[in-house]
Amino acid sequence: MAQEFVNSKIQPGKVVVFIKPTCPYCRRTQELLRELPFKQGLLEFVDITATSDTSKIQDYLEMLTGARTVPRVFIGKDCIGGCSDLTEMHQSGELLKRLNQIGALQ
Repeated sequence: MAQEFVNSKIQPGKVVVFIKPTCPYCRRTQELLRELPFKQGLLEFVDITATSDTSKIQDYLEMLTGARTVPRVFIGKDCIGGCSDLTEMHQSGELLKRLNQIGALQ
């Protein structure tokens, strides 16, 4: 169930962030991404606490990405890491470049 749930969310051309609503790093990630001009439907925040499989989802994220912490940020099928990784990419200009490459921005 956890594997299917995660895999169904990760899609080419879309940014998906697995979060917990009480996590300050998740909130920071949401704030940063919400400032960008995403095309409708190409940015999704997935609250993993809204399922009964939170721990299993985190276990699968660890298997998939090497870390079970949230946020886990996927640009298309690639996990770029968490909040600090996203912030670094944003500051270097790499984030906008990657988002334009997958066609996620207006």
